[in-house]
Amino acid sequence: MLSLPDHRANRLAALCAPDGWLNLVARIELTQGPHLVGAAQAIQLPSGPDLLGTLTLSAEDATFALPGKAPQPFQPIPDGFPQLRADPFLLEIHSVDGIPALRVRDLTLTPQVSLRHFPDAPAWVIRAEWIAFSPQAAEVAMKDGSTAAVTLTHRASFAHQGRKVTLTPTHWKGGKPMFVFRDATAGETYGAGRFLIGEDMTASEITLDFNRAFTPPCGFTDFAICPLPPPGNILPFRIEAGEKAP
Repeated sequence: MLSLPDHRANRLAALCAPDGWLNLVARIELTQGPHLVGAAQAIQLPSGPDLLGTLTLSAEDATFALPGKAPQPFQPIPDGFPQLRADPFLLEIHSVDGIPALRVRDLTLTPQVSLRHFPDAPAWVIRAEWIAFSPQAAEVAMKDGSTAAVTLTHRASFAHQGRKVTLTPTHWKGGKPMFVFRDATAGETYGAGRFLIGEDMTASEITLDFNRAFTPPCGFTDFAICPLPPPGNILPFRIEAGEKAP
């Protein structure tokens, strides 16, 4: 596991990267078929040429053709959504619960952000019990009012102030469980909740380092759609560790 300073440096670099969260300028829902894309087209971009190109979406894949050029496929991205570069934009086919959308990043922007954190809190590095159970289908609420289908397989359990606390991960990133939680610091931290990636899993234990809890993408842009904490992940106490609201 990276040191906390290195973790935070990587986090900042990822936010400001060309495929980060700070240069998103549009998210437009799509139907199958061909679509003209540009500043003066049915799929209207907020800037750039009047006609950027033609996006063709099918049930299997998506392609994009610049004017006068052959169509090129969107490329799969590990732990992400298919992408294609069409200067001055990075285009992405973003699907939530089976509904596709075109997400657009403006590569001419130079994103900058300052991240704020609680003081480092060693007491909030917790070695929790890691409990597997039979897979359960569930739905999680999303910040835009929709829901997304997920499969639950594990929970983490630890003691705090003499009480048992149980957190359930609803998503997995890079083979690691991602917890969406909210605690009594909401307002100082991003109000909808924070994300936390579990580390150092064994068959029976997992590390929850709340110093690495972070603001979800929807805390930085209106063009992200983030999951909200399931009811069991809403905690009545303060976790003064990790990122504050940006």
